[in-house]
Amino acid sequence: MSYDKTESPQVIRAIGDLKHDIAMVTGSASGNPSQIIVGTYGSKTIKQLIAKGVLKDKDLRGKWESYVISITNEKQPRLVIAGSDKRGTIYGIYDVSQRIGVSPWYWWADVAVPKNPDAAVDCDYYASGEPSVKYRGIFINDEDWGLKPWAAKTFEKELGDIGPKTYAKVCELLLRLKANMLAPAMHSCTGAFYSHPESQQVADAYGIMITTSHCEPLLFNNAAESEWNKQRDGEWNYETNSATILKKLDDRIRDTKAFDNIYTMGLRGLHDEAMKGSTDPKDRARTLENVFAKQREILEKYKEKKATQLPQIFVPYKETLDIYDAGLRVPDDITLVWPDDNYGYMKRVSNTREQQRSGGSGVYYHISYCGVPHDNLWIFSTAPMLMYEELLKAYTAGADRYWLLNVGDIKPMEIETQMFMDMAYNFKQFSYDNANAYQAQWLAKVFGQQHQEAFQYILDNYYRLAWDRKPEFMGYEMEWDTPEFARLYDTDFSFETGTAQKRLVDYQNICFAYDAIEQALAPEQRPALFEMLGYAVHSAYQMNRKYLYAQANHETGNVLYAEQCRDANRQINLLLERYNTQLGGKWNQMMSEVTPGYTALYHQMPTLTTQPTTAYRLPDNQRHPEFEHKINLGDLDVKAPFKLLDGMGTDWQVLQMGQPLDQKASGSINIPIPSLPASADSIQLCISVVPMWPVSTDRSNRLAVSIDQGKAATLENKFKEWGREWKIQILENRKDFVLTLPLDKARGQHVITLSIVDPGQIVQKITYQPVLKQ
Repeated sequence: MSYDKTESPQVIRAIGDLKHDIAMVTGSASGNPSQIIVGTYGSKTIKQLIAKGVLKDKDLRGKWESYVISITNEKQPRLVIAGSDKRGTIYGIYDVSQRIGVSPWYWWADVAVPKNPDAAVDCDYYASGEPSVKYRGIFINDEDWGLKPWAAKTFEKELGDIGPKTYAKVCELLLRLKANMLAPAMHSCTGAFYSHPESQQVADAYGIMITTSHCEPLLFNNAAESEWNKQRDGEWNYETNSATILKKLDDRIRDTKAFDNIYTMGLRGLHDEAMKGSTDPKDRARTLENVFAKQREILEKYKEKKATQLPQIFVPYKETLDIYDAGLRVPDDITLVWPDDNYGYMKRVSNTREQQRSGGSGVYYHISYCGVPHDNLWIFSTAPMLMYEELLKAYTAGADRYWLLNVGDIKPMEIETQMFMDMAYNFKQFSYDNANAYQAQWLAKVFGQQHQEAFQYILDNYYRLAWDRKPEFMGYEMEWDTPEFARLYDTDFSFETGTAQKRLVDYQNICFAYDAIEQALAPEQRPALFEMLGYAVHSAYQMNRKYLYAQANHETGNVLYAEQCRDANRQINLLLERYNTQLGGKWNQMMSEVTPGYTALYHQMPTLTTQPTTAYRLPDNQRHPEFEHKINLGDLDVKAPFKLLDGMGTDWQVLQMGQPLDQKASGSINIPIPSLPASADSIQLCISVVPMWPVSTDRSNRLAVSIDQGKAATLENKFKEWGREWKIQILENRKDFVLTLPLDKARGQHVITLSIVDPGQIVQKITYQPVLKQ
């Protein structure tokens, strides 16, 4: 490689990775280093290449994290990688690695590197442009059952913790994904990030900024006893112990002033608890405003810049949103980072006033979560279209400053992490038309285009089945709840109507489809596919077998069903064993057990019986009130502002009633009802909607429905977070409205009319039954 001596250490380190990647592909570490020129804008080499017309100044000057790949106009052309800044150059370096066949997941998911002694980059001139989102990264969270035991017992045994060796691999992955920040693991089971000083040095050596979660002010992790010990430091209560708290924050910024960081502002309680002191949101707002002022004084003292020049975030997460709504005045330059509800639904996006803030806004999004009403830590299950649809809301409302993804243990969330990072880097390449196909296309690029259709079939059905009930939720218990609800129940699927059998068959079919692909692959490709897809697909099937056959046993007392349940549990353990032992045990302990969270029961064996019993029957208020007849949404004649979206809902196609941020959207859609008996004088409807949140405080979740142009009924999905209704909706991905409306007997063709009230509502299923005249 040819580069100036003035290049940053981070770029030089990445050049070493490119040399390593070329050697992996070509099988040789030799070669003419002058065939590739690497440089950052402002360097002597790049100035010369701009002067010669090899590079265009406008593609680099003043750009954030942009790069150009070009070739020189010489008899023996050389490849040029030029960045607008150090990370732009690094992204260009790793782009070349990908172009010759090295996946960002070559180490983290063991994607095989194809051997090609004649590897070349086919590129005349490519300008990346600036990323869609300025700060992009992941939050390693709930690491207790995966990343921590794996690092401590397998990868970083000498430390016995998640430390610099692990974070080096994480930082490399982030750069290959074109991310630029990391929120490190912060549970009490793990040594605090700054308790291993080399970890910060590693992140800096890679050029990765450190950010922190919503509950870690100014890089301070109060969940770790090494950081905050109640016996030593007192209560984490700003109203009574502000001097000690501020001293801790002061020390942390003093010790980290040399590094590039993004600072979480404000204060919560210990770990993920609410702030101590007054419970009045208005009092808390005044306290937080004082905290902001003190924190900004600390930043300015050590960073020697105005606070307005430093990247800061405020995350109105959980009860902090109530404080914000009570009138909290957040300094205008602080980025508001809007969270989802931990299950993929954005709780809020910036309103018109907030969109004018100089700090802009961002998102904190979960594909992994441990909490109420149930943990979701084991395997990936967030539908790609849901992720796109919800992030589109935020991005359209200006959330282009900061995107943080809660990835849990990183594995086995690879394909969802890849999609999120690709959206953060270039959101405009995604649309309603391609979001659902993205993951299958990405897998096909890795494992062979001939498998794309099969990948789409597998993923569509895998996500659809998880939409109706995630594998972790099959025990129907609710965590952190009363004994009545925090116990195992039988499912809402029925062997009497056939929905249980169909669910098992659908899972079995995608397992067959997966196995066919795996068998067709070269042996060196199979571990990666199993890690990223096969483990989840097969484990989800077996978890469903376990609980559905336990239900069949309860309903009949048949011991053969009991044995099927036990066999499913054995299969889960065999899948775990395969994961932990393949590749010489590289990932041993990453899937140390089916993740139990703190209070989950689904990983346990259900009680089996030799006599029929109703002891485990699900309460009626948690059962779907669907009717016999169904409207096929795909048959509707849909015109703007209505839109059919593939990749969401119980039948994998939904009706979106206008764009959520288009406050002027209005209109209706008429839905013909198939023939009804002449004796019917009214109709019962069950209209199922996707349980999203209102986009702002002045909006709700309303739509109107009428029959035969009669009087309209307004349906409003109004819920309170942590309430029983919200919990059931989250676990089911649906809210069902049941109503009875009269028919116009004079009409030959009856119609349902759906009308927009609050734009953006999504209808996923309509079932009905006629009510006959008595």
